[in-house]
Amino acid sequence: MSLPSSEARSWAPPLSRTLLAAASAVQAVGEGDSLTEALARIDAPLRPSAQALAFHAMRYMGWADEIAAEMVRKSPGALFDALLCTALTLLRPAGQDPVPGMPVYAPHTVVDQAVEAVANSRQLVTYKGLLNACLRRFLREHEALERAVAKLPRVQWNHPDWWIEQVRHDYPAQWQQLLLAANVPAPLTLRVNRRRATRQSVLDAFQAQGLAATPVAQDGLVLAQPRPVTQLPGFAQGWWSVQDAGAQLAAPLLAPRDGMRVLDACAAPGGKTAHLLELADVELLALDTDAQRLERVGENLQRLGLASDRVKLAAADASHLSAWWDGKPFDAVLADVPCTASGIVRRHPDIRWLRRADDVARTARLQSRIVDALWKTVAPGGRLLYVTCSIFPAEGEAQAEAFARRHPDAQRLAAPGQLLPVAIGATPGQQRDGFFYALFAKQS
Repeated sequence: MSLPSSEARSWAPPLSRTLLAAASAVQAVGEGDSLTEALARIDAPLRPSAQALAFHAMRYMGWADEIAAEMVRKSPGALFDALLCTALTLLRPAGQDPVPGMPVYAPHTVVDQAVEAVANSRQLVTYKGLLNACLRRFLREHEALERAVAKLPRVQWNHPDWWIEQVRHDYPAQWQQLLLAANVPAPLTLRVNRRRATRQSVLDAFQAQGLAATPVAQDGLVLAQPRPVTQLPGFAQGWWSVQDAGAQLAAPLLAPRDGMRVLDACAAPGGKTAHLLELADVELLALDTDAQRLERVGENLQRLGLASDRVKLAAADASHLSAWWDGKPFDAVLADVPCTASGIVRRHPDIRWLRRADDVARTARLQSRIVDALWKTVAPGGRLLYVTCSIFPAEGEAQAEAFARRHPDAQRLAAPGQLLPVAIGATPGQQRDGFFYALFAKQS
């Protein structure tokens, strides 16, 4: 049995329990919850293995959903559908998988354990025979079933039709590679906290435990084989944070210096907040609309040894200045604004199924409102860094150009612009998620 490279290492619970837990999470995504929220409701001992199956199911949900629809014309309910689809992704022939790392079980084990899961569920027990029949039919007739749905784009690419068309329109030469890259499990990438360790000292500690890692970015490390973070050397001591290599570019672009007044306007989960504090002794205000997520920012800063009376956290909408701004301008503003998160789908495979076609335009309007408000808080000569984890130009270059037109006092400085995800054919040390960066200076 092999496991997905970045989701779980513990596989102790019976597969029947894991399947049912994963199916409940998949059902929740279908009803609009994020997979992160759904998995948080699963008992802790079962969560890692359920996460591995749920992540895998999300990556191949387009295929599984259409196969299931061929066999079940009238659905018995959302949980049954989710369990059937999750089990089908485990029966999907391994040769069809574009990347290694999918969970592998003997087909009869999957069928038996899925039926056992139904038998142990009061909600599903009535449909034990139906699930058994569907899974056994798939094993007998999978070639014919797959031929019946093979030409559907959502089956070929495992993304919603609108998403496929958007990526194809925006990147006519790269769309296939981008859709495939979204299904590659991401490596575990860390950023060394230079206030508590050096990259070499962390490397030495990892190597002492037989853990191979590759340097990336300015202070980053990519593990060859991911592990639960709490089991890695230096977690409790605050030697490092988890952060993708592409995201590690943000704080250095703002070039923080000692004594500067800095705003992190959409701070949670806090990786960029911590990076700014690691680079310089600044007075920093971290904002986020979600008070609960902001609490986790504070906990992370405590672990990293970065909390101080010069660091303030406030739950507020960044676009409503009267709710939080004292009128004193900032030397540097990080505007990591809400977006569709289309650049980080490989880390959050549920995103593609949660988003709708009109979300791109909706988030673009929200982004414009936020950065226009934040520009008022930038001191003359100060900088604003606009960031999204999106690959859609409407949330990236189009936004940056429109912002520059609306604000004649905004001078655009050198920044990476659109970074596309790198995954297919890349080593762990070469991989990154998709981000957009635009940097502006306020002219005096």
